[in-house]
Amino acid sequence: MAGFTALTEVMGDEEAVSVAEDFFADARAALDQHHASEVKTIGDALMVHAPQPADAVRLGLRLAREIGVRHGFPSVRVGMHTGPALRRGNDWFGATVNLAARVSGAASGGEILLTGATRLAAGELSEIDLVEHGRHRFRNVAEPVLLFRALPVGGVDERAELPIDPVCRMAVDPAQQAGMVIHDGTEYRFCSLECVRRFAAEPERFALGNQPGR
Repeated sequence: MAGFTALTEVMGDEEAVSVAEDFFADARAALDQHHASEVKTIGDALMVHAPQPADAVRLGLRLAREIGVRHGFPSVRVGMHTGPALRRGNDWFGATVNLAARVSGAASGGEILLTGATRLAAGELSEIDLVEHGRHRFRNVAEPVLLFRALPVGGVDERAELPIDPVCRMAVDPAQQAGMVIHDGTEYRFCSLECVRRFAAEPERFALGNQPGR
C-alpha cells in the first residue's frame, strides 16, 4: 500500500490497520481466480505466489487498478519477478523474492511493475499492454534491471484516476469528498475535514512534489 505511513499519521494506528485489513480481505478473495496463493503479510504489504507469470500480471492489475482504487483506500503498488526460489514451510526465500520486493518498492501508487524475466515468461497478454519502463538499479543487485509497466489495453483504466488526498494519500471520490482546495492553480481534494485542516495549515508540505512517502 502506497502512502501507508501518511495514512497512519493522520488517521492513527487503529484505523490505518483496519484499512489494511480490508484491503487484504478483498485481495485474498481474488487470489483463487488467478491461481495464486498468499505467502504472508508484512506490515501493510501482501506477498503472493503465482506459479504462472501471466496469472500474476493479471492479478497485479486487478489489485492495483480495481481493488486498490476506491474512495477511502490508499493506492496500491505492485512489483513482481520470475525465477527460482527456495520454499521453507509456507514461506519463500532467495534472490528472486528479494528482487520482487525491490521492484514493488520502485512502483508508484497504482503502478504495476515487472521485470524482463516476468515479461518474457508471461508471453502475449491480449488484454494487457506491457510498456518498457527503463533500467533501474537496486541495492545489492549487480546489474541494472529492465522493468515493464502493465496497463490495460486501450489506455488508462478510469477507475485508477480517482484524485489522491495529498495529506493521508487515500483515494477520493469527488462525489464523496469532504472538501476541495485550489493552491497555486492546482486542485486538491480531501477525504476528511481533518485533512483539509492539515493542508490549510501547511500547504507547502503537502503540495505536489512534496507529498509524504510511505
